Amino acid sequence: MSEFEIRESEVALDDDPALADGDGHVVFIGRVSSPWKQRSECPKNLRQARERGRSASVEVVAPYRAGLLGLEVGSRIILLSWFDRALRNLIVQKPKHAETPRGVFALRSPVRPNPVGLHIVTITALDLDKGLIGIDAIDLLDGTPVIDIKPYLPTTDSFSGPDLQQV
Repeated sequence: MSEFEIRESEVALDDDPALADGDGHVVFIGRVSSPWKQRSECPKNLRQARERGRSASVEVVAPYRAGLLGLEVGSRIILLSWFDRALRNLIVQKPKHAETPRGVFALRSPVRPNPVGLHIVTITALDLDKGLIGIDAIDLLDGTPVIDIKPYLPTTDSFSGPDLQQV
């Protein structure tokens, strides 16, 4: 089976969002440099990426480097990526690990109408002049575009107490 074949019980959209006229203008502020060159070798999540012990980096392009001011080695950031090599037209998917199909908004799959990824990583190195951010791990293919970087703030971004749902 091809990596992009539709599995039994999956549902594709009538119109592929990748071919639609844009109503927003997403700017790629940089790209990820990772050890993962092919989809088949890329970890499925950050836990797996960390277990493999391979670091990565983000290179922010020159016009956006001043936006890195205030970041520090050892702090966590939220990277928002653009899954540029993912399909965008499946609205119901049947993951290999699941018994039943699920809607795209109940999954963490990169295959989605707007292929935005969210990754919470730790800064291991920082060169503001070159726009380089070393990070502890990443679950992205080499060259994946970055669309935003936000500080991770434990006081606002984490929950205390038991999870209401375990997915």
